[in-house]
Amino acid sequence: MPSEPTYKRVLLKLSGEGLLGDREYGLDPETVERICGEVKGVHDTGVEVCLVIGAGNIFRGVSGAAAGIERTTADYMGMLATVINALAVQSVLEKMSVDTRVLSAIHMSMVCEPYIRRRAVRHMERGRVVIFAAGTGNPFFTTDTAAALRAAEMGCDALLKGTQVDGVYTADPNIDPNAERYDKLSYQEVLSQDLRVMDTSAVALSRENGIPILVFSIHNPGSFAEVVCGKGKYTIVS
Repeated sequence: MPSEPTYKRVLLKLSGEGLLGDREYGLDPETVERICGEVKGVHDTGVEVCLVIGAGNIFRGVSGAAAGIERTTADYMGMLATVINALAVQSVLEKMSVDTRVLSAIHMSMVCEPYIRRRAVRHMERGRVVIFAAGTGNPFFTTDTAAALRAAEMGCDALLKGTQVDGVYTADPNIDPNAERYDKLSYQEVLSQDLRVMDTSAVALSRENGIPILVFSIHNPGSFAEVVCGKGKYTIVS
């Protein structure tokens, strides 16, 4: 860990694609293990950590709807896919001796706990990593919105979004070599310029609750720990 953590309780939002590694779909064990190692490293310093994981590596509601599946059903399928990712990450974290709980917005008591806010807060106070699965439990809301909602409910100091690039750019840096990176943005700038940091409801929810959004690359080893300490490369939206 580079230095003293700036934030004491954080929510890490991971996209399902972040777990792909070099695969086209599913989970890459090495990538999952490396990311879990990052989470453990931050957790071991005493920072309270919770996670929301997307499902783009398994099933995406919008693309499912485009393929002819009714949108509500497609979104529920996406929520179930987030539970698969959450259980995989829980399993790897617990192998690393990190006490972890998965709380699902859709009740499935055979595999994980139902989401109850007070229970989630208690788990975090007891030093457990909490993974929130199944989004908000409602169709038409993304896991970005679920992350902003859970961050607000848990009283998190920051919402960290681990992405494929090390911040927010004027365009996709993988496509446009002239894309410029922002160090700092306001919520209003993100919304008015349609910068796609997170969807608009997630940004609006974070703004209403005064939760800064820090966008960084989950693929740079040690970056999660650096960002929690206010160091490294990232874009802050506040």
